[in-house]
Amino acid sequence: MTYLENIAPIEELKAQAKRLREKLRAADVSLSHSEALELVAHQHGAKDWNTLRALAGNRMLLRVGDRVEGRYLGQPFSAEIRGLTMLGDGALRRVTLQFDDPVDVVQFDSFSAFRQRVTGEIGWDGRSTRYTSDGQPQLVVRPA
Repeated sequence: MTYLENIAPIEELKAQAKRLREKLRAADVSLSHSEALELVAHQHGAKDWNTLRALAGNRMLLRVGDRVEGRYLGQPFSAEIRGLTMLGDGALRRVTLQFDDPVDVVQFDSFSAFRQRVTGEIGWDGRSTRYTSDGQPQLVVRPA
């Protein structure tokens, strides 16, 4: 049985297959890359590599120090990831961003509140599970 929340991004799954292939090669076991991908798929409980790839989708692999862009409370930003923590079963990640330029998080003409560093929770798609009053995700992150 597979759990979508626990499946790593495609890049990591491919890296797992590569490591498996190298380890087996060191033990004189010959394995093609596609055979290694199939074995990784079975380890994750999927029928085959194509099924696992479809389940994984195009999940973002983010790391501390990566440059990202997106929207925070409706305002565009570019930033650096300063902190990243997996939460619970891995479905969510807590990300701390240092904005290049402060972002005004208030949408009133007569008042401003600028933020330069924020922390939020995002899923593998880079979107927060919390929404603003107009139904938009509070935080949307994508690689720059």
